[in-house]
Amino acid sequence: MTDPSLTTLYEQAAPPSAPSGPLAGLRVLDLATLFAGPLAATMLGDFGAEVIKVEHPRRPDPARGHGPAKDGVGLWWKLLGRNKKTMTLDLSRPGGRDVLLRLAADADVIIENFRPGTLEKWGLGWPELSAANPRLVLARVTGFGQFGPYARRPGFGTLAEAMSGFAALTGEPDGPPTLAPFGLADSVAALTTSYAVMAALRGREATGRGQVIDMAIIEPMLTVVGPHPVWYDQLGYVQPRTGNRSTNNAPRNTYRTADGSWVAVSTSAQSIAERVMRLVGRPELIDEPWFATGEGRARHAEELDAAVGGWIARHDRDEVLAAFERAEAAIAPVHDIRDVLADPQYRALESVTEVPDDELGTVRMQNVLFRLSETPGAIHWAGRPHGADTDEVLAGLGLTGPEIAGLREAGAL
Repeated sequence: MTDPSLTTLYEQAAPPSAPSGPLAGLRVLDLATLFAGPLAATMLGDFGAEVIKVEHPRRPDPARGHGPAKDGVGLWWKLLGRNKKTMTLDLSRPGGRDVLLRLAADADVIIENFRPGTLEKWGLGWPELSAANPRLVLARVTGFGQFGPYARRPGFGTLAEAMSGFAALTGEPDGPPTLAPFGLADSVAALTTSYAVMAALRGREATGRGQVIDMAIIEPMLTVVGPHPVWYDQLGYVQPRTGNRSTNNAPRNTYRTADGSWVAVSTSAQSIAERVMRLVGRPELIDEPWFATGEGRARHAEELDAAVGGWIARHDRDEVLAAFERAEAAIAPVHDIRDVLADPQYRALESVTEVPDDELGTVRMQNVLFRLSETPGAIHWAGRPHGADTDEVLAGLGLTGPEIAGLREAGAL
């Protein structure tokens, strides 16, 4: 149950006109495109950092065109671009390079995802950036990292899902390796990048100097798939595809109810597994020697699935959920987005919130990732149009109207 005092506190977060949060005062330049780097910048902006999204004048972030649009406005961008000022700058032109160095001089963090060597080609490598600002943190987010035989290959999250072992583990035993139908690897890398930025900023407090973050998208995915390197190193064990089942415990699967809905059951804890078997009328299985460990239960997944799945198939979804809740056993309905928006737990947490928007009126999107009791994050605005804040940002650097016009005429803006 949510503490009422905390709920009130969250509701009293600073108004949209006054960005606040634990990262207030930090300036982040988001030079990245598509998902991992930009999403990391979004997470920092959610907690008060001033984020300036720098896009090419003639080639906006492709994320603006990904997925469905309404009245020509890309909807994914409204989420990815929230809490960011947007400006245009062609970094490959001398005028654009000079402006970026001036921005870098007053920034704390730059996030970029160009292929290794691209910034260097433009005269914007680490020597130039750190000379402009020795306290700068440069986060370089690429598919394969800054060195190694694959470094210069184009890299996307899909490739990381394949190379990390995730795809090989996912899918039915007799089916092909399966990729996630959303940006899984990019999202994991974004979370990791935001963590890396905070670690680098904490390091700066001790040393007074910034540093480079080399974030290869293939590496966070390799970590989240679990202990497979250790298992292979010590036992030569390669986990096969098992569909929705686990090699570590059972019953663990999705099951269809009598009214055609689906539920997911997990029994990672021994006590939960025992409660489930009592609930479905098979308490004698608890006394089997193999039932005492998750690995042992996993070897008898067919029998356990038959017991659990057979019971669930005789009851409607609401009856199943209520019975599991009374038994203090772990279960969840399998939601699509319509169910998510109606779910009382998500509603209680305000996991999806309404954000005013000049183009669309109001947009519902995921809220900030977590709740802080003293310095909460907030969404101040949804993703803004391409280059909407260019003149404001440049004026803040001290550029005059004629200077801005000159940059625009030269193609740098």
